[in-house]
Amino acid sequence: MTALIACSHGTSSPEGRAVIARIREKLALAVPDAAVHEAYVDVELPEVARVVSRAAAAGEPVVVVPLLLSTGFHTSVDIAGAVLPHPRAVAAAALGPHPALVLALRDRLAALSGGDAGHRPGDQVVLAAAGSSDPAAARAVEHTRDLLAARLPCPVSIGYGAGCAPTIPEAVEAAREAGALRVIAASYVLAPGHFANLVRGAGADLVSAPLGDHHEVIRVAAMRHREALATLPARKRIPGFSRADPRKVTAG
Repeated sequence: MTALIACSHGTSSPEGRAVIARIREKLALAVPDAAVHEAYVDVELPEVARVVSRAAAAGEPVVVVPLLLSTGFHTSVDIAGAVLPHPRAVAAAALGPHPALVLALRDRLAALSGGDAGHRPGDQVVLAAAGSSDPAAARAVEHTRDLLAARLPCPVSIGYGAGCAPTIPEAVEAAREAGALRVIAASYVLAPGHFANLVRGAGADLVSAPLGDHHEVIRVAAMRHREALATLPARKRIPGFSRADPRKVTAG
């Protein structure tokens, strides 16, 4: 079987850990031909490079699926470095940006205030992302903002938890100064934890739940796995070996 390493950031939040565990469980159901393993880039163990090394030693293809919404240091350094020494290991793209994640964001917004969040006159939505110093991460969030704005009748701006400006509180305040009667923070984070807490504390009138184990998140993660797996070279087969019993050598 393929080793699918579901690599998340890591969190000290018990609720966040439970959400990530549910994502792994649902991903295992969505990709039944892969063995799903947990790994992290920070806070929790096991560390991703160690999990990749252990899985690669078994000789099967290894795909690391970042349970991260945008590219950044953890994808380009931690995860990329983990797969680099292993020819049969590959890193999938980050989950976002992807239109399916915007559907998940829209569903989380619809769960607020009787389903009218972002649709009432005077509303403004702040897409609240974790943030990164990597310019590619900011471009990915901006693309997600554009996709979300195309599905909502109200203005959509961006606020970041770290790494770049504006901060989420600054974006909330700017929306009010621009005349918003109600500011809604769309939590563009995967699970409860540090960044979800920043979103909740930013002063918005309404705050959506993290994307969590929404079915669109699982669908995108499974798709990222398939895309990455397709880039690996086919394993060389030795003529004469039976797949049913590798100890047997057939004639011819």
